[in-house]
Amino acid sequence: MKERFKLFTVLMTKTRRSIQRIKTEEMAEYNLKSPHVSCLYYLYIYGNMTATELCEICDEDKAAISRSIVQLENEGYVEYPEGIKKRYRANMKLTEKGKIIAEKLSQKIDSVLNEAGNGLSEEDRVVFYRSLSLISSNLENICKKYDK
Repeated sequence: MKERFKLFTVLMTKTRRSIQRIKTEEMAEYNLKSPHVSCLYYLYIYGNMTATELCEICDEDKAAISRSIVQLENEGYVEYPEGIKKRYRANMKLTEKGKIIAEKLSQKIDSVLNEAGNGLSEEDRVVFYRSLSLISSNLENICKKYDK
């Protein structure tokens, strides 16, 4: 059990660090940071959405998404319709500049996912994601016990 704990926690931590590093390296040329990756990617994939919807899809903290949106807007990657006062309820969209970056980002994500999955058959991949989903759900249920 000790080795299983070590293997699980170390591999999960190494995976998370690798993902963060890839995001950071890929966003540096655009003067953006890793949290912006999800915002740009999901706006590109799903289209216009509110900040609340983006938070749900990214499974990120509202404050972190809000900071990311502000920077993306300031850099000219996303925009809101003119005259909107309550932005959290308004659909934001990618600008043309944002679409160009998001398309490149989407291609890079596909490439990284393909490279990361080298050696896995499609069946292995399905089992892996099903298992990872189950583990994640089980861990969330364990965490709910602490909320009481």
